[in-house]
Amino acid sequence: MQGQRILVVDDEASLRSALFRALDRRGYQALTAASKKEAESIAQSDKPINLALVDLKLPDGDGLQLMDSLKAMHKDIQFIILTGFGSIEAAVKATQKGAFHFVTKPFNLDEIMSLVDKALAQNELVTENRQLKSALHKKYHFKNIIGQSPEIQNVLDMVERVSDSDSTVLISGESGTGKELVAKAIHYNSLRSNKPFVPINCGAIPGELLESELFGHIKGAFTGAINNRVGRFEMAEGGTIFLDEIGDMDINLQVKLLRVLQERQFEPVGATKTVSTNVRIIAATHKDMEKAVADGSFREDLFYRLNVIPLHIPSLRERRSDIPLLLNHFMDEFSKSKNRHLDGISDDALKTLYNYSWPGNIRELENLIERLTILKNRGMIQQEDLPPKYRQDSNAASNQGRIQIPETGMDFNSAVDAYENELILRALEKTGWNRNQAALLLKLNRTTLVEKIKKKGLRPPEANA
Repeated sequence: MQGQRILVVDDEASLRSALFRALDRRGYQALTAASKKEAESIAQSDKPINLALVDLKLPDGDGLQLMDSLKAMHKDIQFIILTGFGSIEAAVKATQKGAFHFVTKPFNLDEIMSLVDKALAQNELVTENRQLKSALHKKYHFKNIIGQSPEIQNVLDMVERVSDSDSTVLISGESGTGKELVAKAIHYNSLRSNKPFVPINCGAIPGELLESELFGHIKGAFTGAINNRVGRFEMAEGGTIFLDEIGDMDINLQVKLLRVLQERQFEPVGATKTVSTNVRIIAATHKDMEKAVADGSFREDLFYRLNVIPLHIPSLRERRSDIPLLLNHFMDEFSKSKNRHLDGISDDALKTLYNYSWPGNIRELENLIERLTILKNRGMIQQEDLPPKYRQDSNAASNQGRIQIPETGMDFNSAVDAYENELILRALEKTGWNRNQAALLLKLNRTTLVEKIKKKGLRPPEANA
C-alpha cells in the first residue's frame, strides 16, 4: 500500500506538519491543504487520492461538504474525520455518509496511523472485489459463449433479450451442454449483476437435506442442527439463484418452491417467521419436463411457473459446425494454462472428432482437449493421438447410413418414405416423444410434423404394447 496518496485537510499548520511527517515515514505520498477550496484544487489532479483526513470545521466550509466534492472527483476515496469534542454528532453523521472513521482532537499519532492502514486496506479490498466482478462480467459475457452455428446464435440472441428482465428462465439441454454457463451469462448481463449468483444442484443433494440448503434452518430444527444456517435463497438476496437439475427435486419440496415463486416468501426449516425474498430464479434440467409432468414426477403448476421463458441449449451433435471453433478455443486456453505448445489438429483427427457422437457434449470435448494438451505437449494433434473410442465411434458413424442398392433395384418412393419414418422416429425418441422439440430438431413446423405422424400412424413403443 506504500505510495498511495493521502490528503490532509486542516487549518492548523502544526497538525498538518505532524501528520505529513508521520505519513511520509510510512511511505505514503502526503498532500496538505488548509482550506476546503485548496483541497478541492489539489483534488482536481488526474492522479487518484486514496484517503483524505478531513477536519470538520474549515475556514471556508465544513468537512461534510468537502466529502461530497472529493467523492465526485475520486469515487474510491476513503475518509477519516478529524473533529473537536463538541462536533461528535456531526462526525457520526459523516460516518453515516460513508466515512471510514472519526477521531477527536487531540489524538495520538499512532492511533491515526493505525486507522490509515485499515482504511487503505479496506479500500484495496473493495477495489479487488470490483475487479473480480469485472472479470466475471467479461468471462460470462454472452459473446464468450463460443459458436457461430445458427443453433447457438439463437441461444445467444435469447440470452441477450432476457438478461435485463426479471422473468424466470427454464434452461433445458443434455448434460455438458453449458446450461450453467448460459445461466451465468444471463445473470452477469442483468441489472442484478452486482449481486450474488448462487448455484445449487438439486439432483446432487438428498431430498431431506435440500430444503435446508435452499431455505436454511434454525438451531434445533432437526438432529445435527447445532446452529442457525442461512439458505441459498438468502445468500442470493438481490441476485440470482440457479436451480440446476430441477427435474430431480423431490415432489414434496416442489410445493415449497412453488410458494416462493408465487408469494416471494419462505420459512427456514424449524422456523415460524416468514422471510421475504427478492431473487431471480433460473432453473435447468436435462429431463423432458412435459413427460415428467405427465407421469406425475413433477408438479404441473410449478412447471408452468418455471417455464416462463424456455431456453433450449442444443447438444454438440446438433451444432457440429462449432467443433473447430471450440477445439481452437480449448487448445489456446489449455496451452496457456498448462504451458504447452499445441500447433493445431490434423484434418483426419478433426474429421474423426466431427463424426463422433459426443454423448458428454462440450464438457467431454473440453476434457479431451485438456488431456491431449498434457499428453501431447507440443506439435499438432494427429489421428493416432485420439483415444480409441473416438476413432471407433467415428468409423461407425461414417459407415452408418450408407445406402446399399441391390442388383435387382429398389422402390425409390418406399425407400424415401422409410427413411422419413426413421428420421421422425429418431427425433421423437431423442426428445421423449415431445413433438415441439422433435419439430425443432427436424427444422419442421410443428403442425407439419403432427400431420406426418398421424398420416404414418407412428406411435411410441409403449402404445403398441
